[in-house]
Amino acid sequence: MEHNAQQAQKDKIMEQNVQPSKRPSSRRSFLRKGLVAGGAGTIGAALVANGFSLPAFAEERDRDKERSADLTSGDVAILRFAAAIEILETDLWQQYNELGGIQDSEVPGGSGSTPYINGLLQLDGDMPQYIHDNTEDEISHFTFLNAYLASKGANPVDLDKFRTLKGSQATGAQKSKKRLTNLMQLTVDTSWWTRYRSRTQNPDFGDTFPPAIPGLLKGQFPAIPRSDADLAPANHIQAIANTAGFHFGFIEQGGSSLYPTLAQGATNLEVLRVLLSIGPVETSHFQTWHDKAGNAPALTDPTNGLVFPDLNASPFGGEDFQTNLIMPEPTIFLSRSLPAVSIIRPTQIAGSGGAVATVKAWTADGLFIGQSPEFFTVLQQLAEQADAARRGF
Repeated sequence: MEHNAQQAQKDKIMEQNVQPSKRPSSRRSFLRKGLVAGGAGTIGAALVANGFSLPAFAEERDRDKERSADLTSGDVAILRFAAAIEILETDLWQQYNELGGIQDSEVPGGSGSTPYINGLLQLDGDMPQYIHDNTEDEISHFTFLNAYLASKGANPVDLDKFRTLKGSQATGAQKSKKRLTNLMQLTVDTSWWTRYRSRTQNPDFGDTFPPAIPGLLKGQFPAIPRSDADLAPANHIQAIANTAGFHFGFIEQGGSSLYPTLAQGATNLEVLRVLLSIGPVETSHFQTWHDKAGNAPALTDPTNGLVFPDLNASPFGGEDFQTNLIMPEPTIFLSRSLPAVSIIRPTQIAGSGGAVATVKAWTADGLFIGQSPEFFTVLQQLAEQADAARRGF
C-alpha cells in the first residue's frame, strides 16, 4: 500500500510537470524541466514544437536579464556616492604619484621629487610602485562606476567644476593643475592603528581609540612638499613622508569600511557584486599601507615640532602599538556575547550614517580646506542619499 501511495504521488508530480504553465515565465520553466527530463536534444525539440525559435528564445532571455538588472533609486545613490569618493581618492593619489610614485602611461603626470621619494623609501623600498598601483586602482574604480551608472541609464558623477584648489609648487608636481583635495594642511586621525589592534572594542559599539601619532591631530601638516623650500632640512622632508605614510592608511581604512557598509543597503544583486568586488581591493590597499606606516622613522620635525615616536617603545609599545601586527586582531562583533572575530571595523548597518561619517572624517582631515560651500553641499547630499538606501527602494 505504501508503495502504491508513493507511486501515485510521483505520477501526480509528473502530470503537473508536463502541463503547460499559464504564468508569463512559462518558457523559462519549460526550459528547466526539459533540461532535467531529456537534456539538450529535448530542449531543442521542445522549443520547436512549441513555436519558439532559438534566436527568439535567446532574445527573451536577454530581455529578462536586462529587467533583472534594474537598479533601485537606493542602488543608484550608493553607486553615485562610491563614484564620488573614488574621484576624490583619484585626485589625492594622483598628487602623491606626481611627487612620490612612478609616472608612466598608466598614471601620467608629474616627474617625481627625489628628496621626497627618498623619505618614502625609508618606509619601504617599493613605495613608488605601491603609490602608482594604488593610484591606477582608484582611476579604474571611478571610471568603471561612472560607466556602469551610465549603462543603466543613471547619471554618472562629475566633480570637475570643483577642481579649484592650488596644488604643490614643488619641482616634480604639475604646478598649474587644479585639484579637488588639499594634501598640504592635514590633521590626520591615526586611531585606525589602535582600533585594529583592540581585542575588546569595536567602533560599531561606540568605542573610541587613541591615536598612534598624537601630534598629527594637533595641527595642519603637509603630506607632500608644498614647494622646494620643504625639501630641507632632512628631518622636515622625512616628517612629510611619514605623514603621507600614515595618511595613506587613514584614507584606505575608510574605503575598507565604506564598501561593506554601503553593500548592506543594495537591492540589485549585480550592484552588490560590484560593491563586494571593489571593496576588498580597498582593504588590500589598507593592509599594504598599515604595514608601511610602522616603518616611519622616529623623529621630531625641527620646523613645527611634530613628533613621530618609536611605536615599539615606552610609553607606546605592547600589542596596541606593535608595528608588525598588521592583520585585524579578533574583537567583538554584532553582540558582546558572541566570540571575538577578526573583522573590518566599523561596518555599521546601512542607513546609520556610514557615508556621511566618511565625509565628516575626510573634512576633519583637512582634505577639503579651500573648497567652496557648493562642494560641501553636493558631497553631503550624495552621502545622505547613499545612507538613505534600503533594500527594495
